[in-house]
Amino acid sequence: MKQINIFTKILFISALIPFWAFSMTLDRDYIEAFAKSSVEDSIVLPSKGKMEITVSSIDPRINIQPCNSPLQANIPENHNGRNVNVKINCEDSTSWQLYIPVRIHTMLPVLVASMGIDKGTVLDSSNMTIEYLDQNMIRGEIIDEIELISGARAKRKISNGSPISKSNICLVCKGESVTIMAKSKQLTIKTAGIALKDGSLGEQISVKNRRSGKTVIGRVEALNKVVINL
Repeated sequence: MKQINIFTKILFISALIPFWAFSMTLDRDYIEAFAKSSVEDSIVLPSKGKMEITVSSIDPRINIQPCNSPLQANIPENHNGRNVNVKINCEDSTSWQLYIPVRIHTMLPVLVASMGIDKGTVLDSSNMTIEYLDQNMIRGEIIDEIELISGARAKRKISNGSPISKSNICLVCKGESVTIMAKSKQLTIKTAGIALKDGSLGEQISVKNRRSGKTVIGRVEALNKVVINL
């Protein structure tokens, strides 16, 4: 009979272990990690972007009570994308809640100068690199691939670490020879020309057809290449 009582007590204690173990996981580290993962799941990153999230430490004076129910995170829909107060709820018989400030850094790849670049310098992988910068610190349209502008020239001095923008380079430079591609659905005509002004990727510029002497407007598509849609 004594052995049966001991066995019954073991079964009773074993049944309580999962409940006790779950309660013990609700320490500060667990709740902070839960807030972080909840924010990560709520944000849609830009293409090629990455995210850095900093969670404020929970005040050590706060006494965290056990929670038998799964925690819930409430994230305001109208937050500014940089700072958000995450509301953590325990919907239990003795419910509780707390707010955890979270800082969000959305980082984007940006092409920057890896050294000081003088005006007229040809740009390539030796003087450019990709760095991730905070989205809120980026101004204007960014370039995120070295291959897109490799061979371009600097139109002005670019300091070490500065982003390389379309405004400070020319993929087609005034007075240089260019290839003019006149395209339609049926055919493509290729001829030589001279750039009449500087142009960066995607810009419309004037070029002179060497053969006919006519001036046409085309879009800069690549290094020393201008496309005209017929």
